[in-house]
Amino acid sequence: MSQKYIWVTRRTTMKRKSQDCPSRLPDNSAVKQQQLPAYRLQLSANKILFGFFATGVFCLGVGVILLLSAKTIKEVEINYTEKCANCAKLRENAANFDKECNCSIPFVLPETMKGNVYMYYKLYGFYQNLYRYILSRSNSQLVGTDVKDVRNCAPFKTSHNGIPIAPCGAIANSMFNDTIILSYNLNSSIHIKVPMIRSGITWWTDKYVKFQNPSFQNLSSAFAGTTKPPNWPKPAYELDEEDPGNNGFINDDFIVWMRTAAFPTFKKLYRRLHRIEHFTEGLPAGSYSFNITYNFPVNRFQGEKAVVLSTLTWSGGSSLFLGLAYMVTGAVTWLAFFSMLAVHLRLRERKMFFLQQ
Repeated sequence: MSQKYIWVTRRTTMKRKSQDCPSRLPDNSAVKQQQLPAYRLQLSANKILFGFFATGVFCLGVGVILLLSAKTIKEVEINYTEKCANCAKLRENAANFDKECNCSIPFVLPETMKGNVYMYYKLYGFYQNLYRYILSRSNSQLVGTDVKDVRNCAPFKTSHNGIPIAPCGAIANSMFNDTIILSYNLNSSIHIKVPMIRSGITWWTDKYVKFQNPSFQNLSSAFAGTTKPPNWPKPAYELDEEDPGNNGFINDDFIVWMRTAAFPTFKKLYRRLHRIEHFTEGLPAGSYSFNITYNFPVNRFQGEKAVVLSTLTWSGGSSLFLGLAYMVTGAVTWLAFFSMLAVHLRLRERKMFFLQQ
């Protein structure tokens, strides 16, 4: 057999194989061949400098507006850690969990707080951002799917008798449970209870999506076979005796507490002013008092407690962080602008000098 015949045979075989196997080359289209029309941005020095200058003006302007808005907020903070020291000592002993302790804290509001007024409780030194603390909860339990699902709730999964805890977990067990009542003192003998309401203090997604009660007509029956957290004085279905629809996992105070804070010093919304009768325009200036039922101990972790009355603006609360962040960003942008401008002018002068030579 001649070499020419062998070569022709191999070539014919390779052609057949290439026809049988699909080609791996991309299609000859504009997309796959990367031949689409494109716009290449060509920035000149003047355009870059203008961009930095405009960004700095924008950030500085927004920062000034946010700072001025935060300065208009009126806020009063009353720390009652030391003022309720007797109750704090009583709560340090676990055997006194069923004994009620009250303290009254008078204060003066120097000027009227107009508009919507909100009451917060504030904790110092309470670390809700610990990893194991955040994981100690049962989401399937909180959405009402399975009340007895306590798999992720260590160390508060079951009682000493082995009964599942509902709601389980460290977050639920450590819920803030002080009762705070605000009174307006017209004189030494007449005290008016300021109408504060708890509705509307939660996020909508928390209230109607993330937290749901089990689908039972009788809520107490839904929690049958479970027990309350060790630090709770009453079960979840009895949290609010005045409003039956505010019990169980959809209790507003419970939902607010379950949204953990990022820092050890934080405040959470407790109540908001119901603007009726004497308080249609807000809280008038005068003498007030907080009547507190002390239940939440803080001495164990060297913490403190406070009550905060505050107004709000369109930009939020009294925090200056966002305004200062915009100001710092604008200042850094302007610093970069002036630095680049100086370099640009220096290089242009040098170029002009060489052209004149």
